[in-house]
Amino acid sequence: MTRLLGFALAALFVMTAPLNAEGRTRIGYGWMLTNDIFGDTHDRWQTGSFASSRVWGPDWQGRLPEGFGDILELRFGGQIVSPENIARPTPGDRPFAGVLSLGLHTHFARGATQFALGGDIAVTGPQTGLDDFQGLLHDVLGGRDMSNRVSRRQVSNDVNPTAVAEIGHVVDLGGARLRPFVEGRWGLETLVRAGVDVTIGAFGAKSLMVRDVVSGHRYEAVPSWQPGTSVVFGADMAHVAESELLRSGRGYQLEARNRVRAGVNWQGERGTSVFYGLTWLDKEFKAQRKGQVVGSVRLRLNF
Repeated sequence: MTRLLGFALAALFVMTAPLNAEGRTRIGYGWMLTNDIFGDTHDRWQTGSFASSRVWGPDWQGRLPEGFGDILELRFGGQIVSPENIARPTPGDRPFAGVLSLGLHTHFARGATQFALGGDIAVTGPQTGLDDFQGLLHDVLGGRDMSNRVSRRQVSNDVNPTAVAEIGHVVDLGGARLRPFVEGRWGLETLVRAGVDVTIGAFGAKSLMVRDVVSGHRYEAVPSWQPGTSVVFGADMAHVAESELLRSGRGYQLEARNRVRAGVNWQGERGTSVFYGLTWLDKEFKAQRKGQVVGSVRLRLNF
């Protein structure tokens, strides 16, 4: 735990050093909580995750700037994955894994083409404390206790630098927007993903949007304060080359990752907003029995 704290403090110092440079202030904050209890109500595989973003930059004008590094996003994430049954897992099911990540990203645009580039430090294993955290939640809310066998076989302590890049192109269709995108990740999981997002309504039109790793939904990190109800749809497919969470050396055969999602966002006149979305996740490895449905929520209160 001391080692993890040292890594976190060093990473935080390095990443936050440029945030308060001249002309740059904090302009936004966003988060998203994803859990299978909000979806198909089971506690398995991609069981829970949390993503949050704090953004620094010049005064927000309702669009991304052209300058690389003008906008900086400090991103924090937590993720828990588990076998289908953490008390009596079937042979070949995935190991339990806790992941904490901290990263620095920049967002900019060239015309209608948007870029998001950055890197994260992803920490895995019992050193994250997420196995104990899940056990505490199960004690309070109800659920199976993790068996000693699952605890012993969980993904081990490690630190994985991860690079992330996404390019998307916005096509304005009047009352709707189409945004095809490609994404690459190298590190904790190495993959290439291609997909499309569709938005009907004002949600995200003048906001800085950040993609949640697990669900694929995008959340507002710099809000636009545009009232109304919007509906979002999306789908993507990824080719996964390697995964530290499903190592081939332990016999796991990776599958192509398909996701299909839909959600609704409501925002009031005073800025209060509520988002709820569902995502169908296809199988991630050959021995996984079937896909699952996870739910994502976000609430912003503005008094």
